[in-house]
Amino acid sequence: MGYREWHEAFARRHRRVVESLGELSDEELLDAFDYDRMKEEEPDFCLLYSQGKKCHEMEGLNCYFCGCPHFRFNDEGIDRVGEKIRYSLCAIDARDGKVFETGDAIHQDCSDCLLPHRRSFILRHFDRDWSRVMAKNGSTQDNI
Repeated sequence: MGYREWHEAFARRHRRVVESLGELSDEELLDAFDYDRMKEEEPDFCLLYSQGKKCHEMEGLNCYFCGCPHFRFNDEGIDRVGEKIRYSLCAIDARDGKVFETGDAIHQDCSDCLLPHRRSFILRHFDRDWSRVMAKNGSTQDNI
């Protein structure tokens, strides 16, 4: 699955969950995206839920911004770095971000970055429409 396909599929799942939660306040909606609740109530939201795993080992993991507003991608490649093609990057070069390289490709590795799963970060960027947050922050393939 490419980045665009993942992005579009996640946007649909996110929208479905938000719509299913009805008229919750923003704070209540954010609480509803708590990892422990989501794992039980929305098991199809994330493949890791069925395995009882977390993408990040942290207290208070919130799944609202599973896709970070600072993640940039392009399935055809963003640029070349030497002989390799870069397919994704972090727009803010987050301190805990890394890169993952294969023979001819470079990808952003966000596995150590907890930023988008922290309540304060989510509230700063909050919108009930995940796709709108991503587009506003330039996180879509078309905005590279």
